[in-house]
Amino acid sequence: MAKSDDGIHILQGLLVFGNVVIGMCGIALTAECIFFVSDPHGLYPLLEATENDDIYAAAWIGIFVGFALFALSILGIIGVLKSNRTLLLVYIILMLITYAFEMASCITAATHRDFLTPNLFLKQMLERYNKSETVNNNDEWMTEGVTKTWDKLMVQKQCCGVRGPSDWQEYMSAFRSTHSDADFPWPRNCCVMDARGSPVNLDGCKLGVPGYYNSNGCYDAISGPMNTHAWGVAWFGFAILCWTFCVLLGTMFYWSRIEY
Repeated sequence: MAKSDDGIHILQGLLVFGNVVIGMCGIALTAECIFFVSDPHGLYPLLEATENDDIYAAAWIGIFVGFALFALSILGIIGVLKSNRTLLLVYIILMLITYAFEMASCITAATHRDFLTPNLFLKQMLERYNKSETVNNNDEWMTEGVTKTWDKLMVQKQCCGVRGPSDWQEYMSAFRSTHSDADFPWPRNCCVMDARGSPVNLDGCKLGVPGYYNSNGCYDAISGPMNTHAWGVAWFGFAILCWTFCVLLGTMFYWSRIEY
C-alpha cells in the first residue's frame, strides 16, 4: 500500500492524469498513421519504386505504438489506483519497450525527409514511366504503378515532369526510347486538358505554346504531402515521447514509494 501522505496522493492523481493524456495521444497517433498509410494522395507507388519506403514503415510502427500506448495507459491507471507494485513494474517495462519503438519511428520519419530529393524522383520517372520491357513481374507491377501515378498526378496537379517539361527532353528515358521527340516531346498528360479530359490544343501542346501545356514541375506536389506526413508522424511522436518520459519518471518514483 502506498504511504498515505498528501504528496503521494497528489502524485497519484498526476499519474492518472498523465496516463489519460498518453491514452488519448495513442489513439490520435494511431489515427494519424492509419490516415498516412492509406495513401490519400496516391503517391506510394512513386516511393515504393525508389526501393526506400521507410517513411511508411515508420507510420506502421506508429500504428502499433499508438495502440500499445492506449492499452498501457489503462494498465498504468489501474496500477496507480491499486498501488500494485507488480502491475506497475509490468507497466514500466512494457512502456520502456514501446518508448524505444516510438523513438525509432520518430527518427526514421524525421530523417527520411532528406531522402526525398528531385533527382530521386527524376531517376525513377525516367527509368520506369512507360517502360516497355520489364525484367520480372515485380518490375512490371512497379512500372505500371509509376506510370499510372504520374499520369494521374500530371493531370490532377496540372504539372509536367519533376522540374518541368524539359525533363523529358534533356534526359534519355524509357518514354523517349519508344516515342519520337517530334510527335511526343513530353507525355500527352502534360497538355492542358478540357472538361472531357482531352488536350485543349494538341498541336500547340506539342510545340510548347504557352497556355496549351503545363510548364511547372510536379516535385512540390509530390514532396509536399510526403514531408507533411513525415513531420506529423515525427514531431507528434516526439511530443508524446517527452510527455511519456515525465510520466515514466513519476511512475518509477511512485513505485519505489509503495510498501511491500
